[in-house]
Amino acid sequence: MLERIQKENDIKGLNREELTTLAEEIRGFLIEKVSKTGGHLASNLGVVELTMALHLVFSLPEDKIIWDVGHQSYTHKLLTGRKDGFDALRSFGGMSGFPKRKESPCDAFDTGHSSTSISAGLGLVEARDIKGEEYSVISVIGDGSLTGGMAYEALNNASHLKKNFIVVLNDNHMSISENVGGMSKYLSHLRTASIYTGLKKGVTDVLEKVPVVGNSMIEQIRKTKSSIKQLVVPGMLFEDMGLTYLGPVPGHNISMLCKVLKEAKKVEGPVLVHVMTEKGKGYEPAETAPDKFHGIGPFDVASGEVSAKKKEDTYTDVFGKVICAEAAKSPDIVAITAAMADGTGLTKFSRRFSERFFDVGIAEGHGVTFAAGLAAGGMKPVFAVYSSFLQRGYDQIIHDVALQNLPVVFAVDRAGLVGSDGETHQGIFDLSYLSAIPGMTVMSPKNKWEMADMVRFAVSCHGPAALRYPRGTAYTGYSEYRSPIEYGKAEWIYKEKKLAVLSVGHMFEEAVKVWENLKKQKLDCSLINARFIKPVDEEMIEELSREHSLIVTIEENVKTGGFGEHVLEYVHRKHLPVNVLILALPDMYVEHGNVGVLRMENGIDSEGMTEKILEELKEL
Repeated sequence: MLERIQKENDIKGLNREELTTLAEEIRGFLIEKVSKTGGHLASNLGVVELTMALHLVFSLPEDKIIWDVGHQSYTHKLLTGRKDGFDALRSFGGMSGFPKRKESPCDAFDTGHSSTSISAGLGLVEARDIKGEEYSVISVIGDGSLTGGMAYEALNNASHLKKNFIVVLNDNHMSISENVGGMSKYLSHLRTASIYTGLKKGVTDVLEKVPVVGNSMIEQIRKTKSSIKQLVVPGMLFEDMGLTYLGPVPGHNISMLCKVLKEAKKVEGPVLVHVMTEKGKGYEPAETAPDKFHGIGPFDVASGEVSAKKKEDTYTDVFGKVICAEAAKSPDIVAITAAMADGTGLTKFSRRFSERFFDVGIAEGHGVTFAAGLAAGGMKPVFAVYSSFLQRGYDQIIHDVALQNLPVVFAVDRAGLVGSDGETHQGIFDLSYLSAIPGMTVMSPKNKWEMADMVRFAVSCHGPAALRYPRGTAYTGYSEYRSPIEYGKAEWIYKEKKLAVLSVGHMFEEAVKVWENLKKQKLDCSLINARFIKPVDEEMIEELSREHSLIVTIEENVKTGGFGEHVLEYVHRKHLPVNVLILALPDMYVEHGNVGVLRMENGIDSEGMTEKILEELKEL
């Protein structure tokens, strides 16, 4: 059946039995391909039938489907003729693991972060109506994404609509980790409200048999605010917000899904279709451990086990161990995550100090201000969050934390190039957006040992502090260079003359290779570990300017607003007699691919940087 799907809408040519076969083939195909390339598996296995139903009921690309987060769009890509792209899924130059408008006209909106689909869908609806066009707009959002406040802002704003707008709530009781909070409990209640769905069906069946007036009575019940569901299901949050609520609907029954989606198309105004799915459906290891198979590397299909590698500490592991040790000594330390306890290394903390651990769900803005409140109350909050997700709380960092100089620690994980998830997940802006904030301390470690020291230093700070570190195995080299962390002071590694390489954080490993390359060229070269991005060690820059003709800064951040520009600004402001060469990422979004490949493509691998330094020296 899958071979018959060559382009969008080909699925409409299959009969019911063929659709069942197609669903099985899609699951087998996804398991096979993701086992080789890695990717988001459990979320995609959970929406196979839902995606098929959407493609059966709607016509693409005329109708617009927006996938919240977007990591569950693999079946959508298969059904729109991108089967051959899965061999290079998430590889440099290959197909993205998320919807991309530049990839296909059937991808209506680029997504990558949660809770955005309803806002984007509402914008498309208003554009459609202003232009007098006729097409359907469907926003597919997971129950985990409903913990993000932006989703409610959009739902509230959609209530005034007079024309059709469909929101599909994909309810699998999971985001990455298990969902938390009041909305999760509310949806759990709706899932078990079979009394309502049974009563509704019973009343409808009876009225349909009433001659002449039966169908009109059914229609009147649908339209009235005092409908049956309000009498049976307490709260009716969505209806009270102005949306027509349809569901819950079994998410793996294609015929029932198609039926309710056709009903949803008839509604004048916003309608929410509540679909219950099982994350990891059809693959036992993913059903058993959906969080493990949310985003996974290559694995063995038969066992579900990831290829065995020698376990070495990651920067995240070091953070998790040290923050537990510090919390054992200080009862004021509390930890916060935004639905990423395992990913940010806080799982052990959550078990050891459950009363001091808070999972706020996918709600980074709330998490930041919540941390500010904890700090104002005398606690020492540590908010562990991915770099690209911290962007979602930027106003709160400025307004609620930094403006009051509250001692909140931001443990900024997945900083720098992340790799296969691409543009929406690369942590390449944090040095710029954090160092622009008055009173913020920003630091980054060169290796495993300095990571541990910086965690301890961060929790001792009396104002806001950000500790920035990457994904992956922590560098263990240069362990003998471990001078105490001193506020705002860099660390000299090799002190020579003429040329100085000044490295930021985890780029130190590449900087060492650059230094070695330059020494092979018989060049005098100092090597310095910056440690602090804000404040910049101005005394060190003054010293460098006296005995060096060129300072080279190395960072895995965009050039604009980054560490190098801060060094350059100080040199110019003080009229220091030294040149500055900034080696950083270009002012652009970096696509998906292996980190090593991305560094090479963007000129910040050791060989590329050495070449640029030698060229600069020739010009000087």
